[in-house]
Amino acid sequence: MNKLYSNIDPKSYVNDFSTKRSKSNINIEFNRVALIFFIFFIIYLIYSIHLIHLGSRAKALDPYKSLDVVGPLNRADIIDINGKYLAKTVSSTNIGIKPSEAINKKKLLLNLKYIFPDKNFNEIENKFKKNKFFYLEKNISDEKYEQLMKLGDKSIKPEKKILRVYPQKNLFSHLIGQIDSDNIGISGIEKSKNNLLRETKIPLQLTLDSDIQFLVRKELLRFNNIFQTKGSAAILMNIDNGNILSLVSLPDFDPNKRENIKDKNYINKITKGVYELGSVFKTFTLAAALDENLIDVDTKFIDLEKSIDCGKNTIREYDKKIPKDLTAEEILIRSGNIGSVRIGQKIGVEKFKQFLTKINLINKIEFDIDEIGIPIPFKWGKCKLATTSFGHGITTTPLQLAKGYAIVTNGGFDVNPTIIKKKSKKLIKYKKRVLKENVSKKINPILRKIVTSKEGTANLADVKGYEIGGKTGTAEKIVSGIYSNQKKINTFASVFPISNPEFVLVVILDEPKINSEYIYNYRDGSNFKLKGSPRNTSGWTSVEATGHIIEKIGPILATKYIEIN
Repeated sequence: MNKLYSNIDPKSYVNDFSTKRSKSNINIEFNRVALIFFIFFIIYLIYSIHLIHLGSRAKALDPYKSLDVVGPLNRADIIDINGKYLAKTVSSTNIGIKPSEAINKKKLLLNLKYIFPDKNFNEIENKFKKNKFFYLEKNISDEKYEQLMKLGDKSIKPEKKILRVYPQKNLFSHLIGQIDSDNIGISGIEKSKNNLLRETKIPLQLTLDSDIQFLVRKELLRFNNIFQTKGSAAILMNIDNGNILSLVSLPDFDPNKRENIKDKNYINKITKGVYELGSVFKTFTLAAALDENLIDVDTKFIDLEKSIDCGKNTIREYDKKIPKDLTAEEILIRSGNIGSVRIGQKIGVEKFKQFLTKINLINKIEFDIDEIGIPIPFKWGKCKLATTSFGHGITTTPLQLAKGYAIVTNGGFDVNPTIIKKKSKKLIKYKKRVLKENVSKKINPILRKIVTSKEGTANLADVKGYEIGGKTGTAEKIVSGIYSNQKKINTFASVFPISNPEFVLVVILDEPKINSEYIYNYRDGSNFKLKGSPRNTSGWTSVEATGHIIEKIGPILATKYIEIN
């Protein structure tokens, strides 16, 4: 053996060599793994940064993205009974251009022309020449925003805005209202529930139904055109709980555009409008007498005059053909003025005043919005009792009229009109009765006869299948201090189905005119048609409009709101 290795144990040599080799291999493997891990870490980091970047731009990419904001910008959504948005706070992005900061104006203009081919580039080029900031696009779309940002030009200035939008536009303008630039409600629900809307993120749900509202408004617009009205209005309300399904007042406005809310043309006719409503009051006169047990429906009034002098004024019968002998029921069916006066005289001033007060017709009504009219006060006396008994010289709001008809026909229970959906689903065990039960039992069949009988004034509303009852009212408007025979407020207060009342519908046409070309189709099964109305009274205008409205909304009401046992 070579002396050089004579002192080395071969076994020891091998083991030592093997150990060193193994450690070297481990180090090499570790370094490779570390390198791979590092590469993946770098890739992950880049990807994460990219995701964070995209996330930071997400709201800007959506021009109308829902906000989850707190503080002064917060304003809860408003939705209808079916969850459709009536008011919503959203973010949008506007794109401005500052030409002085453009890297290359010619190149930027070419890119803008490619992204916005429909824009007038002569105008844009002129704006570039002026070298002043201008808005290129407001509420920009996701796609176009992305394209602009990829240009990387510092002259492009994104600007995020917080907006309150009203998706239904004109449909609920009077009720929803508007906000100002400080996010404070200035009309409608936006005003009356301002604090609530700013303090919560939970949507405020209303009782209003967008589908029904659309159909009611559509028909009113149509009849505005047919009768060349100054305006019109309608309210549809559940007769038992006061839930308002539809409330339309025309003309209306788009709250997304309109800033001036003080224009008198845009008054909410249902809640704010205060009118003499005419013969629809005769129902209350009879109801008051029945409630006091002073008369019955078959009580006969003999030798009714054709006119009565009261002070300096003369009260006349609107129809000279009305018989001189009539029962209380016939007086209401034929809408007799003199007969209603005689019933009012039996009631007396104090009792009639008390009746009108307890059904909330002559005092201010509480409601969910601040735009509420106050009936004009007056001094009671014998002549005022006489005129009030047939709806002359006394004012109220259509909202109060709807409430009054609900009470008179629902069994005498008080009801509070509302557009706010109650959170509790529990049945109301206690109802406040304000009239005797028999009042409705006696009044309701008469309201039906007003629609079905030949002597009634509302035959045009006899829509098959809906069992409509109601009372007409034609009131002359005061022009230059005197009553005008040409300018009228025509009202039809209807209840259906009258045998088991569910809904009250009040329809008003403001200053309708005679239409000599319009074809009236009677719905009583006779198939009788008449061209042109002989007069511009309620029976020929608002009654006709009501019939068409109920034909349109009836199937929806039957499907959604009438419980089938």
